[in-house]
Amino acid sequence: MPSLSSPNKPQIQHPVSNTFIGISLLAALFLNGLPWGGIALIMRPDFVALVLLYWCMHKPLRVGIGLSWAVGILADVADASVFGQHALAYTLLAFGGVVLHRRLQMFDLRQQTIQVFGIFALTYGVFALVNWQVNGYVVWTYFVGCLTSTVLWTPISLLLQATRQRRVERRRS
Repeated sequence: MPSLSSPNKPQIQHPVSNTFIGISLLAALFLNGLPWGGIALIMRPDFVALVLLYWCMHKPLRVGIGLSWAVGILADVADASVFGQHALAYTLLAFGGVVLHRRLQMFDLRQQTIQVFGIFALTYGVFALVNWQVNGYVVWTYFVGCLTSTVLWTPISLLLQATRQRRVERRRS
């Protein structure tokens, strides 16, 4: 299992298939589409944003702005929200992840969480801004999901890294 405090230990970057990336993004879309209600709806993290940012940081040549825009369009259709809202937010998220991927990988997961908060805040700010333009008011509860997404950054990163590692170990045996 990857360590939380190993920024100086180089980790071997194992190859990952496009199928695995696609399945992880579809799983995130599914989790976003679950019927959340009450306080869970307010605290719901954006699983698609978490997974997209992870892949933009670790595989920036495969997952970037174009794929993030396409996944955002799918999220708009699945969520029945303003068309292009998720696409715009995920495009900005991907831009931040791709441009800062070297810097973010220098930090361990605890330090990455602090850095990633700014990217998530920008993403959720776009959601709030679009809602303000369309409805005339800002839904401040969007930002609770930003905090929840930031808190889940470490477990989601560890889960995706462990899954990648298990797939490589299975191939070797």
